[in-house]
Amino acid sequence: MCGIIPGIFVAFFIFVSMKKNILLAVCFVLPLSIAFAQKPEEAPLDRQERMQWFQDAKLGIFIHWGIYSVYGIDESWSFYNNMISYEDYMEQRKGFTAKNYDPDAWAELFKESGAKYAVLTTKHHDGMALWPTKYNDLNVVKSTPAGKDLVTPFVNSIRKAGLKAGLYFSILDWSHQDYPEFTRTVKKYKDDPKRFASFVDFYSGQLNELNNLFKPDLFWFDGDWSYDEKAFQTDMVKARLYKDNPDLICNSRLRGGDYGTPEQGLPLTAPKEDYWELCMTINNSWGYQPNDKKYKSAAKIISIFADVISLGGNLLLDVGPMEDGTIPEKQVEVLKELGRWTKKHETAIYESLPGIPRTHFNGPSTLSKDSTILYLFFDYMPNEDIVLKGVKNKINRIWVVGNGTKLKYEVFMKAYWSQVPGLVYIQVPDEVLDPEMTVLAVLLDGKIDLYGEAGQVIESN
Repeated sequence: MCGIIPGIFVAFFIFVSMKKNILLAVCFVLPLSIAFAQKPEEAPLDRQERMQWFQDAKLGIFIHWGIYSVYGIDESWSFYNNMISYEDYMEQRKGFTAKNYDPDAWAELFKESGAKYAVLTTKHHDGMALWPTKYNDLNVVKSTPAGKDLVTPFVNSIRKAGLKAGLYFSILDWSHQDYPEFTRTVKKYKDDPKRFASFVDFYSGQLNELNNLFKPDLFWFDGDWSYDEKAFQTDMVKARLYKDNPDLICNSRLRGGDYGTPEQGLPLTAPKEDYWELCMTINNSWGYQPNDKKYKSAAKIISIFADVISLGGNLLLDVGPMEDGTIPEKQVEVLKELGRWTKKHETAIYESLPGIPRTHFNGPSTLSKDSTILYLFFDYMPNEDIVLKGVKNKINRIWVVGNGTKLKYEVFMKAYWSQVPGLVYIQVPDEVLDPEMTVLAVLLDGKIDLYGEAGQVIESN
């Protein structure tokens, strides 16, 4: 018996037109091919509902933590690019202690920064897992002095702080015997579908393990660039994840997902995806590297953050703890100053909509969810006034966010006979300016209505 109804029908057709021995061969082969040809189960249809918290969150914290923090070198890439031997890289296992790991303190710091979610690297490309996976012994419980599960306390602490819990997972694994690549110049094998299928079973097994153990709010995949979705069987893998965790959202790095993930480079126009997130380091390194002193100041991060939310995206800001679990002091300082600013300006940040084009205001902007309040962001001392252009609405009031001071404004170049809106000049006293970035709220008489045409000549006066 074939055991699959479609297989029976096809087999029957072959039976009436071919010899019996062909029928028997098809009966054994056909069910597997049909199973893989079937369209995989789709992600839940309520995507907008699943994505709502992510769209409203605006700010997340990325945590790159692993054995690479012992020497303070590039995570995984340092041996892949032959900067260090694989053996020397893996020697770092002996120095990874996590002795000062305090996930509650992490969670409170992230919450103080204004983040609404946090994403932990459960396994990078080196294959070292931060949880006691049953699929191999390459994990911090069995292979390092840390000797304990680091993911469970992270998820518990993050959720206790009221944040969403995300897990980073590398699809590829340069340590696994059945993954084809080892370093940039050395391959383990070439063109062996059986071994690659074994690797797919391994990586999907680890993913399902994480999904069932922690029911993460978000999976942040990485490493899908080497092979296509057919080789990685990504449709099947994702279908299983969504089925077991219906509220799950996934990034785009498992060959399609719920949101896009531009990296490091700031988009100048909004990406094409409905939802997206810029991931960015706090200095120049993802993991802890003591020699990397090129930290972005809080002011720089706030400026980038404002640009991102102005375009409708999220910022995922990365930190790199030391091997013992301590977050470096400089990173803590930046997160705390970021938190001062986000707390003061939360009404302009969270649950906001993308702002208006730069042709209307020379700076980032956002809109309230009902589009009746326009928020204007600027990080400079105005020469004279702040200028707002092309807003058709009547303005009811303008004030400084987080301060409450009502501001005076004047409208120029509004001819009574013209449909072209005037220029709104907003007076901003020096004493209301924020040290990093000031935000103004413009209350309109309805949903924002913008003028974007080429002007008008007099026709009747």
